[in-house]
This record gives sequence, structure tokens and C-alpha cells, in this order.
Amino acid sequence: MTSLTDILFSSVNITLTILVILLIAYWLITMISGIDFDLDIDVDADIDIDSGIEGGNVDFHDIANTEVNKEDVIGRRRKPLKWWQIVLIYFNFVGLPFMFTFTCWIFIWWICTAISTTITHSFDNSFGFILMLLVILPSLILTKIITAPFKGFFINLNPDGDEPIDFIGRQGTCLSNIKDNKLGSAEIVVDGVTLSINIKSLEGFPIEFRDSILIIKPSHDKTFYYAEKYISEFNYTP
Repeated sequence: MTSLTDILFSSVNITLTILVILLIAYWLITMISGIDFDLDIDVDADIDIDSGIEGGNVDFHDIANTEVNKEDVIGRRRKPLKWWQIVLIYFNFVGLPFMFTFTCWIFIWWICTAISTTITHSFDNSFGFILMLLVILPSLILTKIITAPFKGFFINLNPDGDEPIDFIGRQGTCLSNIKDNKLGSAEIVVDGVTLSINIKSLEGFPIEFRDSILIIKPSHDKTFYYAEKYISEFNYTP
């Protein structure tokens, strides 16, 4: 009788099994240790989905919670959506933190592949690889169904688990190069604690990496804040 380990680490299932292990390690590190892995990323390419994190530093926590809003995808576009944009919207990769939906999908795909290859005894032959590809669509459908109830939860979730922090009127440091309607990140120090938030330029004027900023107001869906470049009286040059 074939053991569970032999099935999960067979030639067909090993790729998804390793990916699931890496994702579990990812979430354990972020939840338990709270370590931020700073990635010095300069993202200048437009990926046409207007998720818009452009330039500057993006840390591990930011990537985990990056959320592509439906309004950003379809609200300002003047040309038809591409097929992959429609897929992202339909299967809830838009409107939820990307890593949350991605993890659910990989885990469901892994379970579906393991079960189907076990039933057909194809976990170590070519037919198993065909099954692995065939269950991609069912796993996406299950992901859509399972993640749908979490939309309201993430909208109202305070990531710090405490009373909501009022960022309005606070000064901070921009960690991205942003302009127009691009989304970026900023660093705000509150009671000695450094926090990272998502921002957009209030009037669309350019704000460069490491510029001082002033938080003006939240977005209507509370997922980011509008900010403008802050010029104090000490460094103002007429």
C-alpha cells in the first residue's frame, strides 16, 4: 500500500507540495515573528491592472496585503479588459489581499490533485500530470466560493488588532515614487512605532522616494490614504 508521503512527494504532486510548504512557512513567519523582509524594489513597469505600487521599498508585509481594487481595474479604463484581468476579478484575486487568495488557490489545487491522482493511481505517471492541469479550473471555482465571504472581513479588518489609528494630519516618509493615480507606500511613526500604509497623491502631483508627506484623508473604501508632499517652514525655499 502506498503511503501518504509517497503520494504527496510523487513526481506529479511534489511541485505543489513544496509550494504549499513554502506558503505555510511564509504565513508562520509573518504571523509569529512579525519580521519584515525589506525588498528594495523599483517597480516602474505598468502592468495594465493599475494596482500601482511604483518605486521605493516594498516590504514582506506589504506584499502579503497588497490588494488590487476592482475600481482601479475597471473604473478608469477606456479600453476592454484583457482576459487575465477578467480572470483575476472573477476569481477574487481582485478585492482581497493577493497572497490570501493565492494561498487558498494553491492549497485547494494541491488537495484536488492529490485526491484525483490517488483515486486513479496516477501520481507517478503522465496521466497524473494531465489531471493536475485539468483540476486548475475546478480549484479556481472552489477558491472563488470559499474566499467570497472574506471580502467584507478584510474591508473592516484592522491589521494591528487594536483600536483604529487616526493617520489624518500625520507626517510621514514616502517609500515609493508615485504620481497621478499610482498606489505607493509610506512610513508613519505613531507613539514610537513605525507603521506602513498605502498612499496615493492627493492631486496627482509627483511624490518621490523619501519625500516628507502629510496624510490628508482616507479613500472611500479605507484601503489607502491620500497624501501630499510636506514642506515645513524650515526647508521651504521660495
